Amino acid sequence: MTSDPSTPAEVLAAAAQFRADYDAVRTEIAKVIVGQEPIIEGVLTCLFTNGHALLEGVPGIGKTLLVRTLARALNLSFSRIQFTPDLMPADISGTTVVVESEGDARERTRVFKFQPGPVFAQILLADEINRATPKTQSALLEAMQERGVTVGGTTHKLPEPFLVMATQNPIEQEGTYPLPEAQLDRFLFKLLVTPPSRAELSRILDRTTAGSESNVEARLDSPRILAHQRLIRRVPIAPSIQDFAVRLVLATHPSATRSPGAEPLAPPIVEKYIRLGASPRAAQSLVLAGKCRALLAGRAAVSIEDLKAVALPALRHRLILNFEASAEGVSTDAVVENLLATLPNEAS
Repeated sequence: MTSDPSTPAEVLAAAAQFRADYDAVRTEIAKVIVGQEPIIEGVLTCLFTNGHALLEGVPGIGKTLLVRTLARALNLSFSRIQFTPDLMPADISGTTVVVESEGDARERTRVFKFQPGPVFAQILLADEINRATPKTQSALLEAMQERGVTVGGTTHKLPEPFLVMATQNPIEQEGTYPLPEAQLDRFLFKLLVTPPSRAELSRILDRTTAGSESNVEARLDSPRILAHQRLIRRVPIAPSIQDFAVRLVLATHPSATRSPGAEPLAPPIVEKYIRLGASPRAAQSLVLAGKCRALLAGRAAVSIEDLKAVALPALRHRLILNFEASAEGVSTDAVVENLLATLPNEAS
């Protein structure tokens, strides 16, 4: 890909290489990960749309292994942080240390030098992110949004591409600190990793107890990933299709939080169970993920079905339920599914 495509025809031509690279990486991941196709596709969508992913699931179902395998399938730098209650912000971003200059002992001087932390990697695995304190969790906020880290008044840019893959356990709540809404909103997708089926578990045992190890090869490097990210942003979207994404996000806002004079779009389930709706980042996530899905399907424009297909992972972590929803066991997934079933495809 020598230059960025600008016309629909050029976008479609470049999409062939994108699909080939996408399938090559997915094939490498499948050498290690059994099943979990929707999760793999969600992770790859985050990679190619320059977004971050939050993987939630019980221990032992391959969340960390999936991220490690993705890193092996890409020629990118990789770093892993095990989040614990005693982890400090400097353990993530780095710190300034005093070092002596080289040369004659009488002429040596001491200078301050920045020592980069593990966040300075292209793929960062934040393992069990909800086990660190809010102060430490907030150290990732600037990195995730601004792609940079400020230490001692100096901002240090992170390498490109930069992808945070965070994992968390939804069952064990003792000793955990739920992620604040501001940090959840910075994840493009929240992916729910489910336990394997009977057949999948049998295949996992065949792969992991027979003494053999899969050879995962790197299929993509930074320049091609960045080119694919630019390609996705050039996929056109019709005003009516973009308006569906806008209306879908606005429909998550109950009347109590709606802007004065705004059109009432929230259905009864939102009015009853939602305390706070999705932010503008949710609309951005819907459109970008929809563009990626359109390219994979060989289309040069986004459809409403593309937006509906990515709505759950893009919205589920951005809706804040009220007490009544918690008491009645209503999930954000149920609210989003109701929205998709009731929201008209075209504005009235």
